[in-house]
Amino acid sequence: MVGFKNRYMVMEIFLDPNRDLVADDPIIITQFNVSKAIKDSLLENFGECGLASSLGSFQGECMFQARESHYKTMHHQSLKEEYQKVWSAITMVTSIGKCPVLFNLLDLSGSIKACKNAALKCDELKFEQYKLVVGASFTAKVNQHMQNCLEKIRTLEH
Repeated sequence: MVGFKNRYMVMEIFLDPNRDLVADDPIIITQFNVSKAIKDSLLENFGECGLASSLGSFQGECMFQARESHYKTMHHQSLKEEYQKVWSAITMVTSIGKCPVLFNLLDLSGSIKACKNAALKCDELKFEQYKLVVGASFTAKVNQHMQNCLEKIRTLEH
């Protein structure tokens, strides 16, 4: 039996903090919206053949909203031969809906376990930094929310 070699990408999505929050049609970042933006970028930049070759193994999961201007997305999976095309397409995404976005690659690995570990380490460090910045105004509700988010990553399965 032959196993497929996949690549897993851990990415962050930064939303434009200057966007108009009172617009009639606010964008909500969901797994569907992110996947659609990446697939549209694949089609635009690599054509139908590039899109079709990448779709066979393409998967993506939006894990959680950490702050209003920062979303974590994890587990973009693609075949070893296709990951560079998917990565390039992700890099060329400039907006989701009408909201300007920026993707930041945190980790690229060959296993979901290494991907999870990198995401956990990054998020735990950011959480500690956040606690230092807000100081005394840090609430138990925020702490519980962050612990729930970290638990989602810990329980991620292939």
